[in-house]
Amino acid sequence: MSGTGGIVVIGAGLGGLAAAMRLAGAGRDVTVVEARDVPGGCCGTASLDGYRFDTGPSVLTMPEVLADAFAAAGEDMESRLPLRRLDPYYRMRYHDGTHLDVVPGEDAMIEQVRALCGAAEADRYRRFRARLGELFAAEWPAFIDRDMTRLRHLVRPLVLARLAALGGFRRLDGLVRAHLTDDRLVRAHTFQALYVGLSPQRALGIYAVIAHMDTVGGVFFPRHGGMHAIPQAMAAAAEKAGARIRYGTRALKLETGPHGVSAVLLDTGERLPARHVVVACDLPGAHDGLLPKAAGDWRLRRPRHSPSCVVLHVGLDRRLGGQAHHTLHFGREWRSTFSALAAGRPQPDPSLLVTYPATDTAAAPAGHATLTVLEPAPNLHGGADWDRLAPKLEDRLLARMAELGYGDLTGRPRLRFDPPAWARLGHSAGTPFALDHRFSQTAWFRPAGAARRVPGLHFAGMHTAPGVGVPPVLISGRLAAERILESPR
Repeated sequence: MSGTGGIVVIGAGLGGLAAAMRLAGAGRDVTVVEARDVPGGCCGTASLDGYRFDTGPSVLTMPEVLADAFAAAGEDMESRLPLRRLDPYYRMRYHDGTHLDVVPGEDAMIEQVRALCGAAEADRYRRFRARLGELFAAEWPAFIDRDMTRLRHLVRPLVLARLAALGGFRRLDGLVRAHLTDDRLVRAHTFQALYVGLSPQRALGIYAVIAHMDTVGGVFFPRHGGMHAIPQAMAAAAEKAGARIRYGTRALKLETGPHGVSAVLLDTGERLPARHVVVACDLPGAHDGLLPKAAGDWRLRRPRHSPSCVVLHVGLDRRLGGQAHHTLHFGREWRSTFSALAAGRPQPDPSLLVTYPATDTAAAPAGHATLTVLEPAPNLHGGADWDRLAPKLEDRLLARMAELGYGDLTGRPRLRFDPPAWARLGHSAGTPFALDHRFSQTAWFRPAGAARRVPGLHFAGMHTAPGVGVPPVLISGRLAAERILESPR
């Protein structure tokens, strides 16, 4: 093959597809290479005995970020990927038998808090909800929706002062407890720290914006096809805009020349000339052979990975009446569970996220349903013997589900994803949550979005800024595309 080449995107996950949609929509020559046979990356799918499971994220917030990607490709998201707002967003079940439904609408949510916690706490919650909105308004445009891997974007004194005044640089647990006194309500607004790989006692208050996105902005779900419908629709939109997607094709090596990126070598023996490359796969893994040494980033010298999880996907022979789409079952313990994870041990009394996508009727035979339960777990750096530990945790999970009223699931079709399984899928340290978001791995301190010493090499996905989660990953793809569209190369 000859010529100077176009743009090669490595990885058809949400970040890579978001970049490809925007670049193809701008008329650029784009080829996406994906090692698997379907799009999605972390947002994957699996089937067993007539059941179909979403194997990636189950929580979709900020749908306008997704809609923006479709608009960049000349598509209307609602026409290709209609979404529904969940109600409730979550059901929080506590060890004392009480529960809290997180519902749409400020007044309705305040009434939920009043019924559970009393009038005084409801008033405190109203003020706290307003503070979450202020934090979000200050943080989203200045940090999350901006290329923070460029140092000049970090130095914004007025914004930093505003975030400090709002408590953004306190610890998350302290920030929330300064406003709320009922421990059940505190847990409902701090468990999101696990999304960024930290305990509420270690995460910065700026991550309260995740609670805002979850509990105020709302949680959504595709009307058809489950969460995997998202990358399928994105891939279709990218191809319609002109991008070529090659499935079952692995990128082996990035070639460079005197002026930066020059080509990508594939496992088919082909050489794809390229002026720009977007690496949207596991970044530490990419540095182990795919990328040249010149692409090295000092921020990855001592990467700190998030904890992992054990996930069971179960095929039910019945449907569950009154079950919420997302249910959080909080354990009795709280601080000690995070301490165990930090020490590389299983949580002694884990809180569980149960997902029951009742509206995705095509995922199971008629009258049946699917159920997914997630338990946080240490990653592979914890040193556990997972050949012995994984079956024990699975048995404990099944027993806990029976205690919670889900019945005996031991004989039902099920799939298990644990840290070794995540590692086999290409996730460094056996965690699908990438690097954690401690201060030294946040914003400019997170791996850069472009290789300084390799012109034309860009990055998207969880390992670069803004970070972990569906909206941040989509934004990372947009930022990579914008850098390319601004480039003189």
